[in-house]
Amino acid sequence: MKTTMRKIKSRWVLTLAFSLFPLSVVAEPVTLHLAGDSTMAEKDPKDYPETGWGQPFSVFFDSDTKVINYAKNGRSTRTFKSEGRWKKLLGAVTPGDYVFIQFGHNDESLHKKDRYTTPETFYNNLAEFVQDTRAKKATPILLTPVTRRYFDGKVINETHAEYSALTRKLAVEKKLALIDMDTLTRAHFSAQGDELSKLRFMHLAPGLHPNYPKGVTDDTHFNELGAREAAQLVLQDLIRQDHPLAQRLRLPDPKHLQ
Repeated sequence: MKTTMRKIKSRWVLTLAFSLFPLSVVAEPVTLHLAGDSTMAEKDPKDYPETGWGQPFSVFFDSDTKVINYAKNGRSTRTFKSEGRWKKLLGAVTPGDYVFIQFGHNDESLHKKDRYTTPETFYNNLAEFVQDTRAKKATPILLTPVTRRYFDGKVINETHAEYSALTRKLAVEKKLALIDMDTLTRAHFSAQGDELSKLRFMHLAPGLHPNYPKGVTDDTHFNELGAREAAQLVLQDLIRQDHPLAQRLRLPDPKHLQ
């Protein structure tokens, strides 16, 4: 009788312990693959302080979440395919991964025939990327292109209207997560105004940086600050959408919470 009671008591204690301290769930490792152009790409030191938003984005996540950036300067959906970059990315994708797809800047460049892609072909290429990603049992995420810093008075002009609209259209048709970076970055940098937003893009006077001895005025590409703010907009939108990736963020150092 005493033995039976001890067994019952032991089981009760174990049950209580598990209810109070549930087993932790170990997250499966996952990889985020970034496909895009110069506004997303990692940069060579010879190009600094030019920075793609994919660089700061890669450090937002926990140790079980890896980020691989395949984005490259000057690439459109067409050249990303023809150069074998999409094939290389797809070969590394495993079930459960995510693929961030952001194009448009170079696809719409009519004056650069080596990269220009018609709207119809652009849409079909995006659809192909989505289909390929899903065939690998991974999740595609579409992003509209980030804004150029072309002010008209107090607001930035829309320069991606057609290609951003096609990206949004595909996201709706294929029921995909969409991060509308065109709208988000335009609002963000417009709110800063002409002078403050200039500090986020590649504006350097002559003699300030060894990579640009004659200076540079570039309203397309970010510097380190602009890239970080763009990456934070991506992160904030993932959180706003309650996206599963928002559960994979790096935990802050306790001293930063004090």
